[in-house]
This record gives sequence, C-alpha cells and structure tokens, in this order.
Amino acid sequence: MGEALVGSIPLIGGQIMAFIVGCIFGSFYNVVIYRLPAGQSIVRPASRCPACGNAIAPYDNIPLVSYLLLGGKCRHCKISISPRYPLVEGLSGLLALLLFRRYGLHPQLAIEFLFCSLLLIITMIDLDTFLIPDILSLPGIVLGLALSFFTPRLSWQESLMGIILGGGIFYLIAAVYAFVRHKEGLGGGDIKLLGMIGAFIGWKAIPFTILAASVSGLIVALPLMWRSGKGLGTPLPFGPFLAFGAISYIFWGELFYHWYFSYLLGM
Repeated sequence: MGEALVGSIPLIGGQIMAFIVGCIFGSFYNVVIYRLPAGQSIVRPASRCPACGNAIAPYDNIPLVSYLLLGGKCRHCKISISPRYPLVEGLSGLLALLLFRRYGLHPQLAIEFLFCSLLLIITMIDLDTFLIPDILSLPGIVLGLALSFFTPRLSWQESLMGIILGGGIFYLIAAVYAFVRHKEGLGGGDIKLLGMIGAFIGWKAIPFTILAASVSGLIVALPLMWRSGKGLGTPLPFGPFLAFGAISYIFWGELFYHWYFSYLLGM
C-alpha cells in the first residue's frame, strides 16, 4: 500500500502540472481570441484591460487565480472582466489534464493538445464573429496532415481521406442547401474546419463528429429559435458544435463505434 501511495505521488504531481501548463496556454489563447479578429498583433503590446487600456501586471495575469483575487474586475478601472477569460483558461487546463491522463508524457499528448487548442480558439472566435479565420483552419489542415507521419494513431492516408471526406461532405451539403433555399446555409469556414478535423483525427472521426455536432446543435438551437421567434432564420454558428463533436470523438469515439457495431448491429 505504501509503495502504491508513493507511486501515485508523481502521477498526481504530473496531473497538477498538466492543468497549470494548460491554463497558462489558455491565458495566451485569450489574447489570440481577442486580437486576431481585430487584426491586431498577438505578441505586442503586453496584455491590457480592454476597457481602460492600462497594462495588466504579471501578478494580475495569473490564470484563474488573478480573476478570483480581483473579484472579476480590473484593478485600475474596476470594470468587470468577462468570465470568458477564466473559462478559456479553465477549459484549456482541463483538456491538458484529460489528455495527460490519457497519454502521459507522450508525443500524442502534444499533438492532440495542439488540435484541441485550435478548436478552442476557433470556437470562441466563431461565437463572437460568426467567422472561422482561414489563418487558423488552413494551416491546421496542413499541420494535421504533416503530424500524421509522427503519430501511431493515424496514418497519413487516413488523415488525407479525413480532409477529403470532411471538406467534401460539407461542401456538398452547402451546395445543395444554397441550391434549394437560394441562400448560404453553411459557411466556407465550417467546410475548412471539418477538413482540419479530418486531418488531425482521420476520416473515421467525420461521421461521429457530424452526428455529435448535429445533435448538440439541435439541443441548443431549438430553445433559441423558440425565444427569438425567427425559426430556422435564427443565427447560430456551427463551428463550436463541430469542435465539440471532434473533442468528443477523441475521448469517446472509439467506444461509441464499438458499442454501435457490437450491440446495435450484433456484430
């Protein structure tokens, strides 16, 4: 029992460190989310309060902790800081923790954390602007394909098929929707995003991702459509739901496929 306890200490320490590092990255992601759509540099100047413009001191920029100590307000102007900031930091930390628990200190941890980080940034930007920046999704497609040569979980052929299948399906859906309703239903950003998802996690992830995105999107969309009174005309970005579907596949996709084919189809 004593040996088991001693052996668990490094594991617990590793998980705590993974969460902290993830939160630190999340703090930087907040800068990207705010500045990238505005066409500003993500490097300079240093972090500033969006309300009063005062620079944020390092001791006021500690992920999660500073937000709590400051009561969610700027030290200088006392204007409330959006809870989006600690939310992104916390989600980034949680993803790093879950991936560390799954892979430990393995290169796959870095690959999938990079992928999840792109999805997190894209989700928040899409929620704010209804746009998915090409500067994130297009390099993401190339990067996902390139990294497939360094991961045992995915071959480059599966990655390439994921790009073709993911982008191709949504392009076809968008074309049919535009032909039938004479207006755009799916934006080009969603098409490129699904291509990036396919590049990182392969063609097998595409059906699951679309299913999970559609179900979760419907759950969220129905009450919004009812409240707005606009029905199908209610604007709702689809990128966050695709990101949710892709991350869900990483953790539960293989279990879902096993259940589906083993029990539902009796295979």
